[in-house]
Amino acid sequence: MNNFEPLAERLRPNSLDDYIGQKHLVGPGGIIRNMIETGRVNSFILWGPPGVGKTTLARIIANSIDARFYTLSAVTSGVKDVREVLEKCAAESSSMFASARPILFIDEIHRFNKGQQDSLLGAVEKGVVTLIGATTENPSFEVIRPLLSRAQVYTLRPLEDDDLQVLLDRALTKDRILSKRQVRIDSTEALFRFSGGDARKLLNILDLLEQSMPADSPIVIDDDFVTKSLQVNPAAYDRNGEMHYDIISAFIKSIRGSDPDAAVYWLARMVEGGEDPKFIARRLVISAAEDIGLANPNALLLANATFDALQKIGWPEGRIILAECTVYLATSPKSNSAYLSIDAAIEAVRKTGNLPVPLHLRNAPTKLMKDMGYHDGYKYAHDYENHFVDQQYLPDALLGARFWSPQSNPAEIKLASYMQLLRGYGKES
Repeated sequence: MNNFEPLAERLRPNSLDDYIGQKHLVGPGGIIRNMIETGRVNSFILWGPPGVGKTTLARIIANSIDARFYTLSAVTSGVKDVREVLEKCAAESSSMFASARPILFIDEIHRFNKGQQDSLLGAVEKGVVTLIGATTENPSFEVIRPLLSRAQVYTLRPLEDDDLQVLLDRALTKDRILSKRQVRIDSTEALFRFSGGDARKLLNILDLLEQSMPADSPIVIDDDFVTKSLQVNPAAYDRNGEMHYDIISAFIKSIRGSDPDAAVYWLARMVEGGEDPKFIARRLVISAAEDIGLANPNALLLANATFDALQKIGWPEGRIILAECTVYLATSPKSNSAYLSIDAAIEAVRKTGNLPVPLHLRNAPTKLMKDMGYHDGYKYAHDYENHFVDQQYLPDALLGARFWSPQSNPAEIKLASYMQLLRGYGKES
């Protein structure tokens, strides 16, 4: 028996009944519970912050369907390691004694480069292996599109206080070490706050508190004891907990609200809390397009340059680059007209379906297409005065539809005036 094994490992659940949290996935009717119960597990990627049970869930799935479980860490594994494991999986899948397809669990799959991710495609496509990936980063940015098309993404959420309370009760009553100690819980606010929705963090804190007290002394856990024992700014514990989402929300809303002081403050909170600089930079790019938009198109250029410069310069000087972009976006005029226009156009597409492209807008690379009227009547705008000629560009069913509505800022007023001159924007259709 290993007395040095961390509490988080000692309490790692082995069955779905002992698994805490993620009821939207593993509760009654949840998609992952249904897969386990039917024994038909498809490849998927678990996206969520640390300490919410990604690795544990993958192991429980393998145990539940009696599948061979292989694991790789994207930090230490290369293409050669992937191929070796896939060869073993292929041999297992072809065996008549196999009860289920082998499961390959890849932790931190977002750290795999394109070549490493490409090496997985064939095995996943042919059903040689069931891939379960785990990532703390948005798969849309970090996982290649062909792999995303073969693996559903399921989002795991930070644990709620009710979940943390269940975990705390289990640790105090079921753990072979803590259950033998005299532990009294007077308050849990600081304990849960420092845990930040992270089960592993909660158990690590309990480990620390237990080890800090003599074996024959009672342990009284309250907010003061937890705070003094940790002796750190709470921000250091918030990077991947609930505060992660609250602070980035406050940061973006401060930029949108044109308050550079508040925006820089929330930026500082993220910097001090150890937030991933790339995550902040990505949100700045989004904000530049969504909140500043056409009121100041240079904002998107600066935000994109910020993202690039951050990767070249690194840390800690990167904080200055983020601050410059933050202040610039916060002090820029604001417009969400581009954001509203694409949403309005998407809504129209969903309502009207695949409307045909007008014949004069279609290319006609073959004689048959020309004979069918493709491209016939198209007017080349550059052949006309001001490089403009009035002709139909929308499908017949959407003639006269307006998706972009210019807003009242100097840049868009200028654009609207030009569009009114050419296309009659602002006049009745």
